[in-house]
Amino acid sequence: MRRVDDDVSTHGTQATSTTGATAQPRAAVDLFARIATNERVQQWAAAKPHDLSPYFRTAESPAAPIMRMEGKDRVMLGSNNYLGLTGDPRVLEAARKAIDVYGSGLTGSRLLNGTIPLHLDLEREIAEWMGTEDAIVFATGNQANTGALSALLGPGDTVIADSGDHASILDGCILSKAKLRAFRHNRLEKLEKQLDRAAGDGGGVLVVVDGVFSMEGDIAPVPEVAELAKRYGARLMVDEAHGAGVLGARGAGTCELLGCEDQVDLRMGTFSKSLASAGGFIASSHEVVQYLRLQSRPYLFTASAVPAAVGAALAALRIVRSSEGPQLLSKVLDNAAYWHAGLTRLGLHVVPPTTLADGSTLITPIVPVLVGDDWKAFLLWKALWDAGAFVNVAVHPAVPPGGALLRTSVMATHEREDLDRALELFERVIKDFTAEHGPLPGPSH
Repeated sequence: MRRVDDDVSTHGTQATSTTGATAQPRAAVDLFARIATNERVQQWAAAKPHDLSPYFRTAESPAAPIMRMEGKDRVMLGSNNYLGLTGDPRVLEAARKAIDVYGSGLTGSRLLNGTIPLHLDLEREIAEWMGTEDAIVFATGNQANTGALSALLGPGDTVIADSGDHASILDGCILSKAKLRAFRHNRLEKLEKQLDRAAGDGGGVLVVVDGVFSMEGDIAPVPEVAELAKRYGARLMVDEAHGAGVLGARGAGTCELLGCEDQVDLRMGTFSKSLASAGGFIASSHEVVQYLRLQSRPYLFTASAVPAAVGAALAALRIVRSSEGPQLLSKVLDNAAYWHAGLTRLGLHVVPPTTLADGSTLITPIVPVLVGDDWKAFLLWKALWDAGAFVNVAVHPAVPPGGALLRTSVMATHEREDLDRALELFERVIKDFTAEHGPLPGPSH
């Protein structure tokens, strides 16, 4: 007879001691033991007593260029409210009307009792906006990515992703159990190498890239990516979470801006940025969208978005597609260029503009400032917070190790005096900060 401490599984049986007495089976390691040694937990524990943590700060007013946060008005430079529509009276009225008609919640999935006419209108108008045959609306943007990728890919398939892609893309790849091949951020030669390797993997191949990368604010070379994907027989998906409602003549995103909409098989977008709500979508062919409606587990087994969110997103989309849309799109990009130029004049390392095919340059509303060291980023954030500005901080694993940055972003509703005030705060804070903590990384070349 084997002893209890021999190398044998006791699953499904009762373990006994060497004396014959009954003993309770025990796991070899306490599941929660690793929590105390987790890098993020330790970082939080060290920052919190000194009020250095930039996370979970409390907003006390609607998202706007100047926001009330924890008892003080601050210039908001950390919002994805790119067009400033969260406070638009038409969006607010649409949300109220949706509540009045459909109640506060739908209490079921889209498959069962969770579909209302607003969903159908929103999906139809998204498809028209994106120039696709159909669209499907998810309760969150995260679920749009995880739901599409986990349904379309499976074991034996290969997914090729940019190393800068959003975390929800990685999560969807993991859920799918497909083979994941990553390539270095925006490096086309690395993408081609992975496509060549994937040709021998035996299954279908999908390339996934962000249109606008959420931390760096730069743009994927989608036409070149599409050409490579086509050459190797792969499908292409573009995450337009930060591009839709920002780029292109009609605001349809990076693919529209770069003139390659017809070369992209799936386009994902969210409502939590320019569309002033919460939720997400996939735009594609009728065949693909209907398949997702029937096979995407995150879609099938999640309660439908609350009516107010759907109504608000539909109203915001209609504003973007109206005659007002081009003015809003122009304003947010003008503000981005102004803000980028101001930070550059201060000697900060910001991501350089994207050069387009016609030789023009473009700055997206995401303008990150490279800091490098995690703790320097926290300290600089705190100095700006105390001075009256709110920005976001990104540290590993959101960015590569040693690549900590302040992620700043602008809105169409920022006036020049708002941005000038923020630049004055930055100039004063950085002067004091560098005197005490040393220089920040210089501009890139």
